[in-house]
Amino acid sequence: MPQLTDFTGDAQPYEGGDTYADYRRTDVPFTRLVNLADRRLGAGVVATNDDLFAEGDNLVLPQNPRFDWDTFDNKGKVMDGWESRRRRGASADEPHPVDSDHDWALVRLGLPGVVRGVIVDTAHFRGNYPQQITVEATRARTAASAEELLSPETTWVEIVPRSSVGGHAANAFSVEGEAVYTHLRLKQHPDGGVARLRVHGDVVPDVSWFGRIGSLDLVALENGAAVEDASDLFYSPPSNLIMPGRPQNTGDCWETRRRRDKGNDWVRYRLAEQGEIRAAEVDTTCLKGNAAGWAALFGFDAESGGDITDAAAWFEILPRTRLQPDTQHRFEVDSAVATHVRLDIFPDGGLARLRLHGSLTDAAARRLADRAAADVA
Repeated sequence: MPQLTDFTGDAQPYEGGDTYADYRRTDVPFTRLVNLADRRLGAGVVATNDDLFAEGDNLVLPQNPRFDWDTFDNKGKVMDGWESRRRRGASADEPHPVDSDHDWALVRLGLPGVVRGVIVDTAHFRGNYPQQITVEATRARTAASAEELLSPETTWVEIVPRSSVGGHAANAFSVEGEAVYTHLRLKQHPDGGVARLRVHGDVVPDVSWFGRIGSLDLVALENGAAVEDASDLFYSPPSNLIMPGRPQNTGDCWETRRRRDKGNDWVRYRLAEQGEIRAAEVDTTCLKGNAAGWAALFGFDAESGGDITDAAAWFEILPRTRLQPDTQHRFEVDSAVATHVRLDIFPDGGLARLRLHGSLTDAAARRLADRAAADVA
């Protein structure tokens, strides 16, 4: 499992100004994939062995960690991350931790999936980060308790071997394999603090659930859909459109810069799998003076053998339709089988959410069931 960054050692003490001015990071390709350990997707920290200084729940918060240099409480410096107490040895003659000493956090992924890469982010932990980390993974019930996860019957697979990390840095590791996981165990050797754990990969939904409820949102990120391309990423990512729940503010939407030409903006999504679309929701909630004026929706079926770059291979699902600001729009559409959709907005602006209700084709349901059945490596 290659370590993509080689950040080691302490960062310099904070001396004021921009808290991220000397933050160490490198762009890695897997960060374009969904973060399976995002609280907004249902991720959580089931348990830690120690979080005296800072709670383990901070590991899965979606926002970047913050640092207030003059904020303290009765335990010490307040840190935006998970931080355990300093370990000690067994006696005055042996005051240092032994090599096997470590702290751990059990993290439930928000969505089951194949892990492609992990970032152990030590932002603002400049001299109080762990010397090394290990990441293990398993597949269990979504609602598995700490006792179940720690029982001898649970098989844990090492996906990031024990590796050195640096302080105030985004320490990145790629992960191989196609196994589907639901939970991770982050170990820090021997102790210290980690700000965030980002777990990027591919969502693999439980197709049996779709059969029980009879329909699904084919473009939902939580069902395995993903952004493939977009015309504009200036203000906010188009992945926001397929996130769960209703938007909280305009930062939770997709908004493009103002166009000064005669073109229009668009985003292309790969659906959860091939499916029959029967209804669409286009939501402009929270967008009052910056909502898109019109929207249109087009479909493409890769199973038909067409070329996704050929405009003639795309078919209309929703014609260009006027949108109202701060409004949830619902449309009945003629049934259409597709693997991809392209949402066009005119001329620019923002949308809050896109929902495409329908069902999987039989072949798609079989493919998803086979993938979800992948054994733990």
